[in-house]
Amino acid sequence: MTDQPEPGSRPDAPRLTTREAAELLGVKPETVYAYVSRGQLSSVRAAGGRGSTFDAEEVRALARRSGRREPSPAGGDLAFRTGITLIEGDRCFFRGVDATELARRYGYEEVAEWLWTGELRPGARFTAPAATLAAARRAVGALPEHSGSTDRLRVAVTAAAATDPLRFDLSPEAVLSSARGLIPTLVGALPVLGGPAGEGGSLAAALWSRLTPEPADAASLAVLDAALALLIDHDLAASTLAARVAASARAHPYAVVSAGLGVLEGPLHGAASGLAHRMLREAVDRGSAVPVVADHLRTGRRVPGLGHRLYRGEDPRATTLFALLEDVPQAAGALAAAREVVATTARHAPLHANIDLALAVLSVSRGMAADAGETVFAVSRTAGWIAHALEEYGERPLRIRPSGQYVGPRPPQPLPGDGPGPDQGPGGAN
Repeated sequence: MTDQPEPGSRPDAPRLTTREAAELLGVKPETVYAYVSRGQLSSVRAAGGRGSTFDAEEVRALARRSGRREPSPAGGDLAFRTGITLIEGDRCFFRGVDATELARRYGYEEVAEWLWTGELRPGARFTAPAATLAAARRAVGALPEHSGSTDRLRVAVTAAAATDPLRFDLSPEAVLSSARGLIPTLVGALPVLGGPAGEGGSLAAALWSRLTPEPADAASLAVLDAALALLIDHDLAASTLAARVAASARAHPYAVVSAGLGVLEGPLHGAASGLAHRMLREAVDRGSAVPVVADHLRTGRRVPGLGHRLYRGEDPRATTLFALLEDVPQAAGALAAAREVVATTARHAPLHANIDLALAVLSVSRGMAADAGETVFAVSRTAGWIAHALEEYGERPLRIRPSGQYVGPRPPQPLPGDGPGPDQGPGGAN
């Protein structure tokens, strides 16, 4: 390691001590010196030869590039710098703008563009390339009839990737071009249950006919479009972390989306809305939510659609959707049942509605299947995974590498098979 003046640096430029540089980078002092030895950071010997100093702007630039955060001595959570989503004070913000306000005013495609670029494109519409859509439909059509929506989406992503010879181009322009074609391809590859959506319409309108045979109306489409916009990202949820790990390994955007879909299918993530749908459907059929909630509590099951680890009160996304559902006449019964679920559970636990319960009101009231919420979630979150991939592609590759805590037998252990077998004594084979 050598200390040398930074080329072109001003003598009067502000300089940081090793400790200050380490704090700004979020690493240990030893790591700062490692950056110097690898040529990632330059240093100057402090007056009197006691320690080194570092140019503040150079340290800040390295902090932006590396995004490194070493675990705390107590084993804190791994954290990444991100400019996409902030959840704070029971509110959710996309690039600093309240997500609920964005969803009330703009459609899904417009919010996706905001998330990707920080620029709003009024009237933005996504279009699936004809060859890509045809390949995805053929692949999805070959699946068994009992296949779920996530099965179809995973296959559609793989087919779309195979048709894109430029998928390994990870420049922002190429990634965004792929994303704008992939998302409508996912929707277009799903089987149509109702009347076909008109050409050039919103993604929500195209998705509606894949969720229910019932005709769409303006109020219901507004709820679906808002749900798509609100679900687009939610900080580093499990599926988003998987997407960022894939992007860190420089996987192409289709593979990043496949990684997210793989985690989304777990029963504790994307499938949560299906549990809320079934519970709410039973409450509507029985004419009361009280016995349904009682059954869950009696058997020790959590009541689905309630509570969120990131919000102390009601999920703000749910609040927005509930307000929009007030304008859907068909949703009155399910909306009343949802409120009864919340009120009944509140007698036993201070839990509030989350977005899964709001999605269940829409799916139950408009004749959708139990996995409709999962479909909405997956299609919507694809844009969020792409946003995180774009961010991760700008970081140093393979930076997401946690260390394992080995708990197996301590070496050296004998090589398996070296000892006598079960039918062999000291004298050899019997």
